[in-house]
Amino acid sequence: QVQLVESGGGLVQAGGSLRLSCLASGRTFSFDRNAMGWFRQAPGKDRELVAVINWFDLTYYEDSVKGRFTISRDNARNTVYLQMNDLKREDTAVYYCAASRSTVRLATDVEYWGQGTQVTVST
Repeated sequence: QVQLVESGGGLVQAGGSLRLSCLASGRTFSFDRNAMGWFRQAPGKDRELVAVINWFDLTYYEDSVKGRFTISRDNARNTVYLQMNDLKREDTAVYYCAASRSTVRLATDVEYWGQGTQVTVST
């Protein structure tokens, strides 16, 4: 059984920063062979990809977060991070950690999900 556990969400003022973490575990889970990503879902909206990092450390970002968010991974700690700077009100959402053994661009590409962590940006 694979578990993805997020942490680091919270309430922050616009322009502020947060760092999300996701710890992956599971007897048969090979962290360094999985693409790891972050999705988010705001009320009334579809779940959307924010950023993904693959097993070669290649990254992809949704246009609205480019230059503000940075995804990284630590294979020794089975952890993926999302550093979020210059947060905007429209970044408010539940953020979900995701893992897949193949390329991730859509929610349907994801094999494993975390439970989600709330990020709220106030103005």
